[in-house]
Amino acid sequence: MADEPGRNLRSLSLHVPEPKYRPGDHVSFEDMDFPAAGSVAKPDTAALPNDLRDYPYTMVRVLDADGQAVGPWNPKLDPDRLRAMLRAMLLTRAFDERMFRAQRQGKTSFYMKCTGEEATSIAAAFALDRDDMCFPSYRQQGLLIARDWSLVDMMCQIYSNAGDRLKGRQLPIMYSAKEAGFFSISGNLATQYPQAVGWAMASAAKGDTRIAASWVGEGSTAEGDFHAACTFASVYRAPVILNIVNNQWAISSFSGFAGAESTTFAARGLGYGIASLRVDGNDALAVYAATEWAAERARSNNGPTLIEHFTYRVEAHSTSDDPSAYRSAEEPLHFPLGDPIERLKQHLVALGEWDEASHDALKAEVTGQVREAQREAEKLGTMSGHNFNHGFETIFEDVFAEMPPHLKEQSEQMAEERRAAGV
Repeated sequence: MADEPGRNLRSLSLHVPEPKYRPGDHVSFEDMDFPAAGSVAKPDTAALPNDLRDYPYTMVRVLDADGQAVGPWNPKLDPDRLRAMLRAMLLTRAFDERMFRAQRQGKTSFYMKCTGEEATSIAAAFALDRDDMCFPSYRQQGLLIARDWSLVDMMCQIYSNAGDRLKGRQLPIMYSAKEAGFFSISGNLATQYPQAVGWAMASAAKGDTRIAASWVGEGSTAEGDFHAACTFASVYRAPVILNIVNNQWAISSFSGFAGAESTTFAARGLGYGIASLRVDGNDALAVYAATEWAAERARSNNGPTLIEHFTYRVEAHSTSDDPSAYRSAEEPLHFPLGDPIERLKQHLVALGEWDEASHDALKAEVTGQVREAQREAEKLGTMSGHNFNHGFETIFEDVFAEMPPHLKEQSEQMAEERRAAGV
């Protein structure tokens, strides 16, 4: 009688990713091996994706340990532009700190900080043209700040107050600013990727000159929208930059659940035939240089670029999160790529274009700017300090160019019921 199928074979098993460190563990990042700053060659923007196969497995870095900009990716920015980038990063961090406190004071229901990740949006914004369209996730407030958008307007959205242009219909921090080239943020992860690709395709189809850029976290690369976007971007050579902000944690699950144990996130682009780079996300000059390279590639009709920004989420996922429940408190203290603001500051000091007194003065200036913006925004109300009402009828507005009859009927019915109730 023949042996039963599978007899004498080892049982199958599944691998379940597990973060290296948990709460209370001592942390060491000595196993992380980064190439030296300046050691990665800079290819021509017309290079074929197949000629860039090694780039997802290395890392573009510009700033060395002494704050010097070295190597072929050095964008050689003038000191004024460097100071402008530093100011935007400090302003973003000051904005985050004050809005975090506002949430703790009950003035808003929710907030998300981007502490430690400022370079991934601000340096990129400086490398893009002002009219390029950005499709952000929920941690790219730096894009708006880098484009000099009104802090008062952003705060009114966070407070959902009388000055909120979105009329309280978006979760706090989900901004929308068409005039700033900032597409409405959605809480549904990765939806902005196919939207960015579609916008870029439309721009090309119209013979326009504007490109698109989008950002997702590494966890969102497991979403179907990510892969659909990559397919369309590759097939149609859409003029788009697809950014992945790998900050190691997607809410409470570490990057291994999105595939980090198997390969880099930049390598995701290889299978689609997309030029892909992996960048030191805490090096503002590296982020700037990679974005500038990708933007030139897109504008020259050489197709899309996928950029993985290797960084770290220093603080909680949001004001609703407690990271001490799932990761070691030592991780943010020992992450080896440092603080992007301190590294840019050190570079300016090394150039002889900055000093501690100037830095302290700038911090005081941006802190004052944020404080004054908060005063102005709170005059229009907060979630706890003042009563305000956008009006029930606003739920029917801004969706259709002409309201359909059934919605008009519902609106009129609600108005009548409210009048009858004396509301």
